[in-house]
Amino acid sequence: MSRSRSPRSPRSEQPARAVAPWVRTRLRTAPWAAASLAALVLVTAYLAAALPRAVDAYETEGLRHDIRTAAPRNSVLELTAEPPGLELDLPVREAGLAPAVLQKQRDAARALLPEPLRTDPEQTVHGLRTVKRVDGLDPWLPRPDGISPEFVLSSPSDLAEHATLRAGRLPAGTARAPEAAVTVKTAEALRLKPGSVVHVPGRVSAEPIALTVTGIVEPRRPEGPYWAVEPLLRTPALAPLVGDEIKYYWQGALLLSPGSAPAMLSTTGEPEVFFRYMPTSGHLTGRDTDRLGAALASAAGGPDLVKLREVVGPTGALLTELDEIVDAYGSMREAISPVVAVAVFGIGAVAAVVLAMTGGLFVARRDSELALIRSRGASLTGIGLRLLGETSAVALPAAALALALAVATVRGADGGSGGIPLLPSVLAAAATALVAMLVLPLRAVVVHRRPRLHGGRDDLLTARPSRRRTVLELTLLVLAVGAVASLRLRGTADSGDHLVSAAPVLVGLIAAMVLVRIYPLPLRWAARPARRLRGAVGPLALARAGRASSAGTLPLLALVLALTTAAFGGSVLAGVADARDRAALLATGADARIDGSVEWTPVPADLTEAVRGTAGVRDVAPLQIEYGVSLPSPGNSSAQPMSSALVGVEPGSYTRLAQRTSAGGFPAALLASTGKGGKEAAADTERVLPAIASPSVARRLGGAPQEIVSAAGVFRVKVVAVRSHTPALQGADFLLVNAADLTHRTNTALLVTGPADGAALRAVVKAKSDALLVSMRAEERAGYVDSPLQSGAERIYLGAIGAGAGFAVVAVLLSLMQSAPERTTLLARLRTMGLTRGQGRRLLGLEALPQAVLAAVGGTLVGWATVPLLAPGIDLFRLALATTPGFAPLDSAPLRADPWSLVVPAVAVVLITAVAAAGQAWWAGRKGSIKELRAGDAR
Repeated sequence: MSRSRSPRSPRSEQPARAVAPWVRTRLRTAPWAAASLAALVLVTAYLAAALPRAVDAYETEGLRHDIRTAAPRNSVLELTAEPPGLELDLPVREAGLAPAVLQKQRDAARALLPEPLRTDPEQTVHGLRTVKRVDGLDPWLPRPDGISPEFVLSSPSDLAEHATLRAGRLPAGTARAPEAAVTVKTAEALRLKPGSVVHVPGRVSAEPIALTVTGIVEPRRPEGPYWAVEPLLRTPALAPLVGDEIKYYWQGALLLSPGSAPAMLSTTGEPEVFFRYMPTSGHLTGRDTDRLGAALASAAGGPDLVKLREVVGPTGALLTELDEIVDAYGSMREAISPVVAVAVFGIGAVAAVVLAMTGGLFVARRDSELALIRSRGASLTGIGLRLLGETSAVALPAAALALALAVATVRGADGGSGGIPLLPSVLAAAATALVAMLVLPLRAVVVHRRPRLHGGRDDLLTARPSRRRTVLELTLLVLAVGAVASLRLRGTADSGDHLVSAAPVLVGLIAAMVLVRIYPLPLRWAARPARRLRGAVGPLALARAGRASSAGTLPLLALVLALTTAAFGGSVLAGVADARDRAALLATGADARIDGSVEWTPVPADLTEAVRGTAGVRDVAPLQIEYGVSLPSPGNSSAQPMSSALVGVEPGSYTRLAQRTSAGGFPAALLASTGKGGKEAAADTERVLPAIASPSVARRLGGAPQEIVSAAGVFRVKVVAVRSHTPALQGADFLLVNAADLTHRTNTALLVTGPADGAALRAVVKAKSDALLVSMRAEERAGYVDSPLQSGAERIYLGAIGAGAGFAVVAVLLSLMQSAPERTTLLARLRTMGLTRGQGRRLLGLEALPQAVLAAVGGTLVGWATVPLLAPGIDLFRLALATTPGFAPLDSAPLRADPWSLVVPAVAVVLITAVAAAGQAWWAGRKGSIKELRAGDAR
């Protein structure tokens, strides 16, 4: 018998459909909370996604900049080979040097250059040249000291495209009747003109080779690769010949036509074939550094050189200094990257804590709701998945939008987004979204892992750290100690050791945990005397601060990390600026330096007063500097010879300069004049001049007067003081005396204080002498910022400081928002008991200040301690100066604590907290208290 089924039975077997989807309902009931989370995720994900793109962009621009701005003679790729061998007949050898043959070899060799090496076809030059200069035999050629001029014979291709004809015609000629052109400067110096015939020695016969000059050309781009690789082609040089006496002779170049190039085979110049390729950098990225170095090594002495020799012959060789440029870039990047990583870890930690605080705020606001759901049988998995759906609906679109904005706004070195890998930005944005998505459900699951009724007090005064927390803190302490020790011992040389880069963050984390543990103590100490105060605001505020939720440790952690990051970043930037200032000061000695390009260039007598009258000049210190003065060796005739610079100074002005620059200051009375100076005292060689010496000179001269023989006169000196450095000289031994006591008085330099306008000062100097140069301290300082690597790293640090400040403000606001409903209810109830609005504002302000003051003091102390703790392992030299140690006035640039970076952020945190609390009290006072005083409201 069949059983009848109710028509409604199939529907009864299916689960009831939800009246409204959970996620949509929650987002509609709390739109502002969702919008706030989306904004925070958007900003954080944008910073995270933009960071790797910004680093890649400035690293790429740094590599391209170094190659682009290098001198052509350093960056050129020059492939050379011997001409066809002597075993071949002369016609065969000449045929092997035909223009068409050399051009074919040039194009074939260029195609064999390994990636990522690429060259500019417009700047490619080939031809034949003499390695050894040949003598000009004609008697009419200029001979300053009776020595014949020497010529380089070269046949560069495409001369007509790189030079403008000024006289005559471009050379044509053949191997039997060679023709050449010369530049305008060569023609003027060596008395050449169209029609001149220059004879050079022949290799086989005694009959010289005649080269006819047919034209005079003017280089179109003298500083371009075509002319700059071998400057002698465009500009002759008066070279010295050092022997018993120095004699000078001319060196110049004759530019033969390609058809005349085989004539060099008959000269004594040892000709060679050359192919010059100028590398391009527009296609390179910072990630190509290793590939580029490997390609250069292969082309210079590896498998690719074998391929090149198959084209140009078995003697082919590739010569370049581009590998040194790439190596220098790589070493600078390796020196800067770990320092940048410290800032990245710091701001990343602060951002992670702020995202965790956001999740904590949402859980606290919905604690009663989640507790009710859990008590009615909801599973942890169901609660977690629903909360994950809420946060995913907000965080994923925000992170995607942030990624798109980062790609659109942070462009590559060429202004486009091509070349920058997208994966690091995608991973960074995804990590941010993942943290934002998981922090709320995970925190809710942990808090509500067991159904619970209304709990007891959960504040900082009564909370007891669990064993798990103690183990975690000890683990972090061990990691922090290891990171600090590693950083102090090894420095930041290992860019792959992220534990070292995270050392400041770990130190700040440990400090924050220590502050959380000791936080109840100052509150208890302050509560006792507060009870004796008149009024209830003070004791009540301290009691309320002590009853803050134990979850309030996250704001404290965020603030301490933010302040530590700001202090460290500010100290890095201050150390970089200080190093540049000191290097520029050591290089010039003052704000401006006026001296000659060669020694003993006299300063006109009236120039000193003219400089004093220049706008902005506050002081002028005239100097007389004589280099290489031999020093006597008292009591030790076998001592090695030693020389020093003798510096005659005006004690008053020089002492003021030394004190202003903190460079070996001394009382002016130490160099008091003896009253015996000038030509009248030339015969008095026994007079004793007080002198200030460098340490090595002082050890050499001892304490007794010693005779000095110099161009400034013959006299004795007695060392009265020792200084390690002085403004007049950089890194050299010196002997300072009063210039008024010298026999022959002539100023050779002026150290000027105050001028900011180099053009005005140069105009005054040029009006008096063309032999003097003006060096400005500001210009010298600007020259130390020569690489996009430096400026890019500094922008990262500035961005980290700004982002840290922003996250600190967010942490303060989140901390106040978490307890805002409870505070509003408290104010409403206390107002019914007679509390005035002013007292309410003071109450909220005093309640919020203890934690802010603790974070400010703790962050300042941690930042102050972190800098000297980590300073031995961090050298800012490569970040500050665009050179290597040994090529700059400084040997190192240590990290030093910057007071402004320590104090200003801490004070700002306290002020922002006070203003935010006052604003919250004002807003609560404007609202009615009916809602907060409703019956049955437990909180």
